[in-house]
Amino acid sequence: MAAEIEVRRYRSIFISDIHLGTRGCQAELLLDFIRHVECDRLYLVGDIIDGWKLRSGWYWPQSHNDVVQKILRLARKGVEVIYVPGNHDDRVRDFCGTHFGGVVVARDVIHEAADGKRYLVVHGDEFDGVVQHAKWLAFLGDWSYRTILMLNTLLNRARRRMGFGYWSLSAYLKVKVKNALQFIENFEAAVADEARRRGVDGVICGHIHKAEMREIDGILYVNDGDWVESCTALVEHMDGQLEILEWSKMRSWSVIDRARALAVEPPLPEPAAA
Repeated sequence: MAAEIEVRRYRSIFISDIHLGTRGCQAELLLDFIRHVECDRLYLVGDIIDGWKLRSGWYWPQSHNDVVQKILRLARKGVEVIYVPGNHDDRVRDFCGTHFGGVVVARDVIHEAADGKRYLVVHGDEFDGVVQHAKWLAFLGDWSYRTILMLNTLLNRARRRMGFGYWSLSAYLKVKVKNALQFIENFEAAVADEARRRGVDGVICGHIHKAEMREIDGILYVNDGDWVESCTALVEHMDGQLEILEWSKMRSWSVIDRARALAVEPPLPEPAAA
């Protein structure tokens, strides 16, 4: 059982690929993460809402609505929230430059860290040849991926009942498939090239659901991961240092279940001493 942790404060937080509207979305883990962090700036780096899935069938449990409400509440409290849409929520790109309840929509953005380094923040689907040039294949791949995620959900439901932590079947299969590894390598190189062309120090993206931080020919490539497989976020500390948090490893369902129960049914006050 993971120990209870205090609220952590960061300068900036980057999350992507939440895929609200799908059964694979780990909304409860994300809500637990949001409850335990504070920041000045929050970047939503695409695929926050899965429009592809919602167009084929509606799925929107209360936990998904809670995620949206939590983010809007952060914006109301003064957190700067920047929404960089991805391919699954590409309709939002029609509203770039618009403010929604304190949330700013942008195609991409340059983030300047506390140490002066500049990072291109972009979802990354622009550098995925399948999405750009064979969208029918992207839809087919998305269907196959959601099928694996459904199996992943069933597997983790069983693990939860047995007291085990979260484990991603889809992430495991991804690292075992040679073609997937080659695709990831090509994607990372293409995104790093764009950052170099823009004259920045690095790039922060999502899209491929694989958290990573490494240097590629002088460019810092950072992928903040996702909230359907790895349940990760990128955080910037007050000194500009970047760190990937693997929330599914830091927390356990038992802790999250207890916190949710307390939020719904707070404990009764102790009786007054006689």
